[in-house]
Amino acid sequence: MSKSDEGAAKAVRPKKARSRPIKGEDAEVRHVIETHGLSSAQARELVRRYGNDWRKIDEVAKSYKDH
Repeated sequence: MSKSDEGAAKAVRPKKARSRPIKGEDAEVRHVIETHGLSSAQARELVRRYGNDWRKIDEVAKSYKDH
């Protein structure tokens, strides 16, 4: 099998749109800012503290808005 045949034999999966950014990306911080209306400092703190635990981030972000 040639290299071109080998590439054609592999199933190519279309990239699925992510509902949440991958951990470590600045996109995570932007996502928190956009969805919860927090400052960039607050969003960075949440992402740093809770990583990709989105349930916890959402919970804490809502409590920030209540204050």
